[in-house]
Amino acid sequence: MSKKSISQIKEEFEQADAAQLESLYEIYGSDERSGVQKLIGAYRKKAEAMQKERMRLEAMRSFEHKYSDKHGGTYSLICGIDEAGRGPLAGPVVAGAVILPDDCEILYLNDSKKLSPAKRELLYDEIMEKAEAVGVGMASPARIDEINILQATYEAMREAVSNLGVSPQLLLNDAVTIPDVSIPQVPIIKGDAKSVSIAAASIIAKVTRDRLMVQYDEILPGYGFAQHKGYGSKEHIEAIRRLGPTPIHRQTFIKNFLV
Repeated sequence: MSKKSISQIKEEFEQADAAQLESLYEIYGSDERSGVQKLIGAYRKKAEAMQKERMRLEAMRSFEHKYSDKHGGTYSLICGIDEAGRGPLAGPVVAGAVILPDDCEILYLNDSKKLSPAKRELLYDEIMEKAEAVGVGMASPARIDEINILQATYEAMREAVSNLGVSPQLLLNDAVTIPDVSIPQVPIIKGDAKSVSIAAASIIAKVTRDRLMVQYDEILPGYGFAQHKGYGSKEHIEAIRRLGPTPIHRQTFIKNFLV
């Protein structure tokens, strides 16, 4: 039996890399102390979860690998595109465009709707740090009223691509084909859950828009923009009826609530 304390053994596990962990499992596998066995079990479980997460991410790279010149495809700069805010009653629609390095690892990257706000914030920072290029585009509530939400979304997406700073060779889009774009496009149904590039773009768009709605809440108090982010919650609709619309409300979206 090891004469080391459990706390000393735990420190060894905390400082070990994957290869060293396997050695530690062998060294302490026969230690009969329940604390040591629980420690080994916890680290094995953690390693299995990490392996599962990396396999999930690898599956989410399937579209990038299919088209990448590093994996037998044609393109070197592949851009994911997604939007946030098509449904709210207030605020802009925001599009994100992201080019990630080949085989870039951003653990827990996923469709922004499947992530907590805190997790999205952390991933936003990591995407901004690791991406080759990030672009953001917006269409205002007035523009949405002028040309309709679908055309405004397309406009925001085109702006996001133009703001990348580099010219992508292929666009991976979440479900749509953007008109008036000469770059080849691949629309992917539920792409924000199937492509790392689109997932990254969805997070950039969502966090950018959410931060903006928090700022609007400070400028236009009483509507609860920081909480519902402009979506049609019961509280939001009641505030519109009580206080009237603001300049950031989409008139074509709220007209039925003002009757």
